[in-house]
Amino acid sequence: MSGGARLTLCATAATFMAACALLPLVDLATWIFQAAFLLVVQAGVGALTRRVPLARPLTVAVQALVTLMLLTLLFAHAQAIGGVLPGPEAFRHFGELLQAGGDDVGRFAIPAPLSDGIRLMLVGGVLVIGLAVDALAVTFRSAAPAGLPLLALYSVAAGLSHGSADWLWFLFAAGGYLLLLLAEGRDRLSQWGRVFGGTARSPGGAAESAADAVAPIRTGRRIGALALGIALVVPLALPALDGGLLGPTGTGGGVGSGGGGTISAVNPLVSLQNSLNQPEDREVMSYRTNSKDTQDLYLRIVSLDEFDGTTWRPAKRSIIDVPSPFPSPRGLGADVRRTEIRTNIAAAGWYAQDWLPLPYPATKVDISGRWRYEPVGRTLVGDHDQTTRGKKYGVESLIVQPTAEQLANAPAAPSELRREFTRVPSSLPAIVEKTALRVTEGASNDYQRAVKLQDYFAVSGGFTYNTEVQAGSGSSAIARFLKDKEGFCVHFSFSMAAMARTLGIPARVAVGFTPGSPQADGRMSVGLRDAHAWPELYFEGVGWTRFEPTPNRGTAPDYTRDDTPAGDPSNPAAPSEAASSQPSAGQPSASDNCPAAERKLGGCSNTAPAVIGASGGDGPPFGTIALVALGVLLVVLVPLLPMLWRRRVRAVRLGSSGRTDEDAAARTLAAWLEVTDTAWDHGIAPDESQTPRKAAARIVRVGKLDQVAADSVHRVAAAVEQVLYAPRPQPTAGLGDDVRRLEQGLRAKASRSARLRATLAPRSTVRVTWSLSQRWAELSSRWTARRSTLLRRARRPSGQES
Repeated sequence: MSGGARLTLCATAATFMAACALLPLVDLATWIFQAAFLLVVQAGVGALTRRVPLARPLTVAVQALVTLMLLTLLFAHAQAIGGVLPGPEAFRHFGELLQAGGDDVGRFAIPAPLSDGIRLMLVGGVLVIGLAVDALAVTFRSAAPAGLPLLALYSVAAGLSHGSADWLWFLFAAGGYLLLLLAEGRDRLSQWGRVFGGTARSPGGAAESAADAVAPIRTGRRIGALALGIALVVPLALPALDGGLLGPTGTGGGVGSGGGGTISAVNPLVSLQNSLNQPEDREVMSYRTNSKDTQDLYLRIVSLDEFDGTTWRPAKRSIIDVPSPFPSPRGLGADVRRTEIRTNIAAAGWYAQDWLPLPYPATKVDISGRWRYEPVGRTLVGDHDQTTRGKKYGVESLIVQPTAEQLANAPAAPSELRREFTRVPSSLPAIVEKTALRVTEGASNDYQRAVKLQDYFAVSGGFTYNTEVQAGSGSSAIARFLKDKEGFCVHFSFSMAAMARTLGIPARVAVGFTPGSPQADGRMSVGLRDAHAWPELYFEGVGWTRFEPTPNRGTAPDYTRDDTPAGDPSNPAAPSEAASSQPSAGQPSASDNCPAAERKLGGCSNTAPAVIGASGGDGPPFGTIALVALGVLLVVLVPLLPMLWRRRVRAVRLGSSGRTDEDAAARTLAAWLEVTDTAWDHGIAPDESQTPRKAAARIVRVGKLDQVAADSVHRVAAAVEQVLYAPRPQPTAGLGDDVRRLEQGLRAKASRSARLRATLAPRSTVRVTWSLSQRWAELSSRWTARRSTLLRRARRPSGQES
């Protein structure tokens, strides 16, 4: 195989190996075969045009045209001229597909379905990267810069995917790039061979290898191996930037084993909104229960009990071994009516996240695997990569049924609980507390205030349920929501909890799922669109109590309905005139009159959320900022690696001359190697066939050196000849200064672009690929010899001895 063909093949393989990192992003892998076939065709077109030969820019243009025609044939043949030539209609269709693909990327959780838009983005993106790699590495014969488009392709996949096999895709991408560099090194060697190195003779006349003079190459290999190792190992020690509470995550939250450890959780906003905006209501789990009424059987994942002015989130708390049974719920008195139920839950095989959905309050959980218990929130969290994926478990829980009178007569909560769960940040806008005081005016107890807040959002306040609104998470998001009166469950629950805290009522937010829909076989099916958030308020004697402020979602609890104790001037069952005047699609309604099954069928109101992209908050999350910063750092650092490697090599070669004559000889040869490499970096390629004296004269002539630089080159050449040929070589002092004067002379005569090329992309860095090529050849020869030996032994008759 010729060098050009080998380089073309390696460039195609490198692009394909980097593209494999995109496989976890979609649930079907058929696109990778299409991309691979089109990559081969694209590379073949490039190989043919280079054999003609065409000018380099024209070669790239022909490849780009053929690539566009291939994409037209695959995605827009009905709109193309003759099914292949793209016209205005084809380009318009491409635009529509790309826009649809962008929308799909925003609304689908990973792995996303392989829609036409996403498929065009994947296949087209891989072909664009493939064209860039082929042009840089093969057409323009510069494989090192081809790592940048490969890095861009891998970075997109790494930034979106959060799987346990991410390290494997990194090795694939890095291996493809190294393969490309190795192929370029072999191709260059096949054209004009190795750089002159020379051999020294010892005083006894025995020839010694000059390998010590190229020790910097081994140093470069070590640096490369160390960098690759750091890239693989360091992410294991960094905090994970994955997942939400509702989408698949798959990272363990517990730390340690036994009775210790802590847990902290991520913000659920984006994951919850993504779940609500899925175009298909994918089943998350199903369950069977012996409860006669499932309207209050919310499946709770975790509680958000800390509000710092930026976001609601779970506090960092201690976790312990799972008790059996659980302790009694805090604050639940013996006189409150309760019903014990049993629920058997089966999570979907694709649904993998750390927290275990449970009816609240659970009293016992039967589940296999590694789980820990968080006592304050009464939640179970996976320990060390334990997730809900495909889990089947049984839960014993309570349906707590307090009366309105019990809630109205509840005594004050304990002081330590009030301190923690009524804390609001100083940055909370004053409008929040003012609105809470206005809405609850006339209420005589915390229960009446809580019911008034719920009915203000769900019935009388003129709020509209809309998942297109950005989620937001800071204090300003609540004020904006109270002004615009449009949002989804995150806005309603967060706002009611914050307003309750300003009134001195302990409050937190729960995240999980509404009860789901009944099926014909008696199961209840819970889908992504059942994802929900709701406030929980604390009443001493009852405990944490659910409220439902979100219109058209869930059900209002019985204890918040018409049997409110006397003294409450409001009638929560009667919607106000302002509310009834809203359009039906967004009209708030009493959600307790709309069963879950009818709501799923669209019988109550339009609950199917619009299709949108992932929401932003008041600013980019820290994970996004860190990822962008890392990408910028890589983009800046990777092009500088040749320059950094070259400076390190020069420093080693021109360092101390050593203590012995052998060290001085090796340093002399290293100085000559630095002379040839410096000249090479400035466009004077080395010629192995020439003696040091002739090579020096050639450098002086081609480089148009002044007298000072010319004398320096000749002194280094004379020192090399003495080391190689003199019976008793004598070390020469000042060779490092001579090499530096040579570099100054070359830079003085070179153009600005040539100086920039010599600094940022020195040609002599190809020695790295030469070293890899030599090592590969040694391994191949060893393997060939070993295989021949094994074959001879296998063919030898059993009685024959060697």
